[in-house]
Amino acid sequence: MAEQLKDLADDRALLGRTSTAERVSDILRSRIAEGYFPPGTRLSEDSIGGALGVSRNTLREAFRLLTHERLLVHELNRGVFVRVLTVEDVEDIYRTRRLVECAVVRGLGEPPYGLDGLVGAVEEGRRAAREGDWKGVGTANIHFHRELVALAASERTAELMRSVFAELRLAFHVVDEPQRLHEPYIARNVAILEALQAGERGKAERLLAGYLDDSLERVVEVYRRRVGEDG
Repeated sequence: MAEQLKDLADDRALLGRTSTAERVSDILRSRIAEGYFPPGTRLSEDSIGGALGVSRNTLREAFRLLTHERLLVHELNRGVFVRVLTVEDVEDIYRTRRLVECAVVRGLGEPPYGLDGLVGAVEEGRRAAREGDWKGVGTANIHFHRELVALAASERTAELMRSVFAELRLAFHVVDEPQRLHEPYIARNVAILEALQAGERGKAERLLAGYLDDSLERVVEVYRRRVGEDG
């Protein structure tokens, strides 16, 4: 925990003079997504508040916001913890992804589409794979799907999926088999991108739906085993 708090203290500069609970929650959300605070970790108000230089009330409000996003959970008389998802949570995350992401592709209209963000995410994933950085591949994969959602040009949809993707990262941290989990999807992201570049949104939607179904099966298989082992 000491090393994580030292890194967190470096984030104080991001708060500036107009420190708000929303900015604190943004920092903590990113740190949780990056795995600095793994699922099941108890978050100390004193330590984190001291590292960020914020008041107890500000930090509690940030915790409340992240609890609403289902990233944290408050346990009576024990404190605030990074949430450990159930298998049912993981299944619901993927159900939401399928509903939203496939609808985004289906509703794109006529080509051409603005695909620079998807191209950049594919290159990010390839670069991370070349370096053997499989967690980086997973991050690039999240970026790919975030850019896909961004094609809807809807702030509400993007905000909804930001929380969904953050929850998904909680599951990835428990699975902790990044190469096995993420490597197959580099090529599948390329296939989706190429279908969109060709203006074939129907094909892109079919590829995406198959991708999400296969990813769900793979994640749940390992997640169920890991959660069972931890129990």
